[in-house]
Amino acid sequence: MPTVIEATARTPEGKNANRRIRQSGRIPAVIYGRGKASMAVSVDPVVIWNILHSDAGRNTIFNISVDGSAESPAMVKDYQRHPVKGNLLHVDLMEIAMDRRLVLSVNVELQGEARGVKLEGGILDFVTRAIDIECLPADIPESIKVDVSQLKINDYVRVRDLDLGDKVVILSEPDVVVVTVAPPAKEEVPDEEAAPDEPEVDKQAKGEEGAAEGKKDDSKKPESK
Repeated sequence: MPTVIEATARTPEGKNANRRIRQSGRIPAVIYGRGKASMAVSVDPVVIWNILHSDAGRNTIFNISVDGSAESPAMVKDYQRHPVKGNLLHVDLMEIAMDRRLVLSVNVELQGEARGVKLEGGILDFVTRAIDIECLPADIPESIKVDVSQLKINDYVRVRDLDLGDKVVILSEPDVVVVTVAPPAKEEVPDEEAAPDEPEVDKQAKGEEGAAEGKKDDSKKPESK
């Protein structure tokens, strides 16, 4: 069964009121709904935190009830955290209709160990970590799983290679690279090895040229009176 959030209606009264709500162990929130006016409420931050850290994260569908009213399906639209402590300060919730398609981003989850990394010393480059999709709420995948076990060096998986079934439409560009295996990094050659010592003949020639130039400079010096 989906999680139920018990919300309490509140009257927006500014920062001081929000501070008192947080001191009471709850946080201010706003509920948005299609064709409805937004509603200011307060909710239990622990429940919201658990939802955000579940497998589906922000894409989790739960039920919300305001002051004991009938439950409605909803999702987390946005949230605010303390910049230092990291605790939740505010959350925006969105009521949804189970028969209306949603546009959202779903995280990519890599599975397996790439052959190019394990046997050839390559480097796995996780390029795109979320994919935009469209589907009904009941068909939202917890994550998009990509098997990388057969990838060799210079192999890659693009968005066009993903198969999410008939119920999910992928909106991200088909040519976007999701993951690739790059060749191993080349070792840099130290400077002393990259630039060998000058041959003795060249050194001697340069020394003679310098001496000749010194004599020319001396001949140009004015005679002392």
